[in-house]
Amino acid sequence: MTDLLAALLLGIIEGITEFLPISSTGHLLIAERWLGHRSDLFNIAIQAGAILAVVAIYWQRLWGLLVGFRERENFDYAVKLAVAFGVTAVGGLLVKQLGWELPDEVRPIAWALIIGGVWMLLAEHFAARRAATLGERSDISWTVAILVGIAQVVAGVFPGTSRSGATIFVALLAGTTSRVAATEFAFLVGIPTMFAATAYELLSVFKDGGAAHEDWTALAIAFVASAITAFVAVKWLLRYIQSHRFTAFSVYRFVLGAALLMLVPAGE
Repeated sequence: MTDLLAALLLGIIEGITEFLPISSTGHLLIAERWLGHRSDLFNIAIQAGAILAVVAIYWQRLWGLLVGFRERENFDYAVKLAVAFGVTAVGGLLVKQLGWELPDEVRPIAWALIIGGVWMLLAEHFAARRAATLGERSDISWTVAILVGIAQVVAGVFPGTSRSGATIFVALLAGTTSRVAATEFAFLVGIPTMFAATAYELLSVFKDGGAAHEDWTALAIAFVASAITAFVAVKWLLRYIQSHRFTAFSVYRFVLGAALLMLVPAGE
């Protein structure tokens, strides 16, 4: 397999899995065992490609927030997005300072997939009970904003967790009972988060002289592939959650996690 084809496949995998609650990081770490290890810049850049798809999908919402910034509702929502991003940024920098490295062994990822599936089923159950009690609530509270920021940090530390899954279900459990509203906030917070992470890695690469060793052609192909496939995946997910729960994703996580535990030897 050529290097460019491998980069294309990694971009497609990222685009499909970034916003579905099945963990893009976990899938990429597993895929790299067969398609070749990539730099941190490559992995974060293709995540930014997927985020670009969200910008394209939510551009009207983003434009409305910008031009209507003086309106109280838009102002509050934008500030809560900023707070969630700020919590993520501070937490992410703290993790970096502590020298935390993502584990790349398959078995921890497999267990994270399974545990995350259990968490999703429980969260869905309790979120449904809250929705039955509180009714349909689409407002984003300060508690939701802070917890979504924390959830992004946790998902970044433990591959297999799923950033989208963690943030969506935290929002549902914290009082935003509308799946559509919780998903929108989780996705919008991801825009500054991933773009900031990409910029941070770019600065590090150029500072350390690593740019000369980066395969920019492969990165560009993967970036475009990720953006296109993420656009399709998010469009589908937004339609799906209007009439379905997330149970199918939990089942997928169980099956994949169990398969990895059975097929991959201990210590790998």
